[in-house]
Amino acid sequence: GSVSRAPQSAVTRSATSPSFLHAVSKRAGAPRVHMASCARLAEAAAMIDSIDVFIFDCDGVIWKGDSLINGVPEILDMLRKAGKRIFFVTNNSTKSRKGYVGKFTSLGLSVTPEEIFSSSFAAAAYMEQIKFKATGKKVYVVGEVGIEEELDLIGVPHIGGPSDADQKIELKNGGMVHDIHMHTHTYIHTYIHVIYIYIYIHTHH
Repeated sequence: GSVSRAPQSAVTRSATSPSFLHAVSKRAGAPRVHMASCARLAEAAAMIDSIDVFIFDCDGVIWKGDSLINGVPEILDMLRKAGKRIFFVTNNSTKSRKGYVGKFTSLGLSVTPEEIFSSSFAAAAYMEQIKFKATGKKVYVVGEVGIEEELDLIGVPHIGGPSDADQKIELKNGGMVHDIHMHTHTYIHTYIHVIYIYIYIHTHH
């Protein structure tokens, strides 16, 4: 004889209800599913559905040292399949975006340079924003190769960096500490500003 079927919408609603999950788990002999747990899962799903862009820190979130954190590949894959935009940010300037792509790849993750915002990239973006190249001057890099590689991409000449790692600077009395604090504040503000503008442009076009 014919089999009566419930409307698809009703099936979908019942399949996500706490009572349905409880009944299935009980019938299958699985541990009891608590109503509160189901409610939290429903809230998490609703939150994910309402968000278009996810921004992840790297150190301690995606990896720890040279080890990938458990569950990360599955989470990123789930978000990409759901059509979400993903970006990765880090204040570690030891690598350029190209260098970070290499690290992601070595951990089995497929990430593009456009999805990575490092402080080395932010430094180069700031130099480009103020048209530093047009001054004909050079940048003295107090940092690692990541900054140098990003400066090379925009054609800004530089000195210092790892090659001057053994050099020592004698600090004298004056306003140098104040200047350092002011430049650091400007640098951080620019870093956040660049990230915001870039993500806004790439999520509205």
